[in-house]
Amino acid sequence: MRITVLTVPDCPNAPLAQERIHLALGERSAEVELIEVTGEAQAAERGMTGSPTILINGTDPFAAPGSATSVSCRLYRAPDGRTEGAPSVADLLRALEIAEVTTDCECPPMDAAGRAGRGRLAPRDGGLRSVQQAVVRRFATTGRAPEAADLEETAAGQGRQAADVLAELAAEDFLTLDADGRIRAAYPFSAVPTAHRVRFPDGTQAWSMCAIDALGIPTMLDTDAVITSSDPVTGEPITVSSTKGRTVWDPVTTVVYVGQRSCTGPAADITCGALNFFTSRATAHEWSTQHPDFTGSVIGQAGAEALGQAIFGSLLTESDA
Repeated sequence: MRITVLTVPDCPNAPLAQERIHLALGERSAEVELIEVTGEAQAAERGMTGSPTILINGTDPFAAPGSATSVSCRLYRAPDGRTEGAPSVADLLRALEIAEVTTDCECPPMDAAGRAGRGRLAPRDGGLRSVQQAVVRRFATTGRAPEAADLEETAAGQGRQAADVLAELAAEDFLTLDADGRIRAAYPFSAVPTAHRVRFPDGTQAWSMCAIDALGIPTMLDTDAVITSSDPVTGEPITVSSTKGRTVWDPVTTVVYVGQRSCTGPAADITCGALNFFTSRATAHEWSTQHPDFTGSVIGQAGAEALGQAIFGSLLTESDA
């Protein structure tokens, strides 16, 4: 693993970033380098979006969609909402775990679920984010997809028609539509039954697109949830319960297979069918042998939770203003 810290000369937050990287790495082996950037041109060349910028295997896991390159001071939001001069150790640890999952894949980075590192959060332009968030919230409160008419007021606030915004969101793979233009899925939720059911404390139940999507939902909604699924090979039931931030997996040997069919295309088509829970590594490997059209790897519970949280954790907390 290669970690690059991009800073301007004498950046006061560079030592803090290096210290937290060291703490997050623990026993992991990694090459860590510090590079001083002296101008806007060099910042653009290296992908620096403020000082310090941390690249893991050449990718900035903390970059917001559409971030511009810059040599200005960069701040990071801590888990408690405060802003700091470097990512928290917990956020760095999640980024490292995700990097380990994607390192050996044929489509680097293997992250169709996260739109090749661009994340699942739609840009603010044209009302995309406000409509996306309205769709996801409707799924969360009712377990069902909204109709276009339910979104007209939100879209009108941006001077647009709901159908046009939905079509644009679908084109950018933030959601999928059926032949009649109705919402079929809005990651992490599905409007049609899947193998993964999520139940909330108020009794509402919703389908998730895949195992990773399901694992990201409790953090995204800041709520307890119970995920039910089954091993695709044996049919054995699997339950993942999230209560007050603590997750319990049953069976305790449960793992997740993370794979995809190709390097490009909507996640619903190329990867969601390969992000499943398995009761053991043995059945996950058996499934992957039976499905040679998918490439990927088996990951443990901590890595799977980290991936889901990284993709969906901030989807509803980032303002559309």
